[in-house]
Amino acid sequence: MGHVMELDELKSVYAHEGPFVTVYLEGRAPGEDAEKQVRLRWQNLRERLEGEHADAGALDALEAALESGQFGEAQTNGRVLVAAAGDGVVLDESWDAALGGGDTAYAGRLPELGAHVREAAQAVRVLLVVTGQEDAELRRLVVAAEHEPDEVAREEVRGGAVESPHHVREGALAHRRIQRRADEAVRQNAKEISAAVGAAVAEFPPDILVLAGEVQGRTAVREQLSGDFAGLLEETDRGGRGDSGAETALLDEVLRIAAQHSTEAEAGHAARLEQAGANRLAAKGDPEVMKAAENGAVDTLLLEQGTDTKREALLLKTGARTGASVAVVQPGTGLPDGVGAVLRFPPEG
Repeated sequence: MGHVMELDELKSVYAHEGPFVTVYLEGRAPGEDAEKQVRLRWQNLRERLEGEHADAGALDALEAALESGQFGEAQTNGRVLVAAAGDGVVLDESWDAALGGGDTAYAGRLPELGAHVREAAQAVRVLLVVTGQEDAELRRLVVAAEHEPDEVAREEVRGGAVESPHHVREGALAHRRIQRRADEAVRQNAKEISAAVGAAVAEFPPDILVLAGEVQGRTAVREQLSGDFAGLLEETDRGGRGDSGAETALLDEVLRIAAQHSTEAEAGHAARLEQAGANRLAAKGDPEVMKAAENGAVDTLLLEQGTDTKREALLLKTGARTGASVAVVQPGTGLPDGVGAVLRFPPEG
């Protein structure tokens, strides 16, 4: 069921007392003076936060973290950082805000993690398998809305049965025998590639498994995979290897498939909320959802895209304490206050 973010991942942040300072630095194309630029951007935020009486120790900790991580690196990728008074930096993650979103910072009793959580909930994990006849490339990608795919890891898999599958012009009988051997090699290689895919899926559970590359290898791998991974499998004949035009075409196709997956997932979450309502397992609007969260009844918190929820910071903290997850629904769902929840058990009373 489409992508969600488990709030458990943020439990360690909420274990601190606070007050907190939360900083979002957007990623920008790195220039020669990238480091100087980020330092200036940070100084602007720091001055603003000092004006809001943010904790000085938390500000120093953030500055030290940015210094040690090389300001230039923050420039390219964007980052979200949270510091707690007395405890230093308690969260430091890459952050892919939509370009032009600007830097933002907050000082307060709670960390402001709504933007980070929304992005994580909408990110699509893709395992991209680009096949040849004798080998394959496995690429783990995370696709956030409006961004180039972020490559997490890449590995080469070479099949052991390297029998060149080129067609040979010889006597029909010899030709058939050579072709049979070549076909068998492709099948054997596909088995080994599929085993590697299985291991990668266990390590990096994807939302989608995209199969691309040379057609004979791809077909053989698909036959191997369709049993276990039929529900995840998407196939494309776009792109190949070693050619930048083909690479661009392939990444465009991955973006298209991921965007379609996101849209379907968001519609699925909205439908799930309606269905839950029929069984008294839905809450809508801030007061209802907050009450359910405090009672530990929230299974999935639903936030409407583009709507700021009134008590989002508190809702996220409460949800993290009780093991809730978060999903995003499309705008126009008509959720009061931009928030709803699928519940584990009906509300009391």
